[in-house]
Amino acid sequence: MIVYRLSKDAYANDLTGKGAEIAGGRWNSKGNAALYTGQSIALCVTEIAVHLPLGIIPKDYRLIQIELPDVIFFEPKRFPTNWNTFPHLDSTQKMGDKFIKANKFLVMKVPSATVRGEFNYIINPRNLNFKDVKIKKVERFTFDDRLFIR
Repeated sequence: MIVYRLSKDAYANDLTGKGAEIAGGRWNSKGNAALYTGQSIALCVTEIAVHLPLGIIPKDYRLIQIELPDVIFFEPKRFPTNWNTFPHLDSTQKMGDKFIKANKFLVMKVPSATVRGEFNYIINPRNLNFKDVKIKKVERFTFDDRLFIR
């Protein structure tokens, strides 16, 4: 399976999940490494756009194409009420932290909060199968200015 990630150039080859470990995110709290990826390039663009203030055009980004091994991934059947609100809830972080700490699965499939019907794939870099996660391609990525200027 191929998933995508948009990252600043300096971190393009870094799959450690360190950024999410430092800052936390919707699906992990600070202190728990997680690698956020998306099912499509368009979803990754949207995820970047919603996290930046209007008027700031992202520069020096790379698109990373990542191949996941053929393993069973965890797909939660139920989510907390209002899981997709902003700011995100602690309950979604607890759900992701439980996935990471249990270490039974390499990947957790979760719905995107920004694009209905799309999915993000949260990768646990501490899972034994992580050694089989491969970067297939890294290329320069330029955002369309119209997404960020009004």
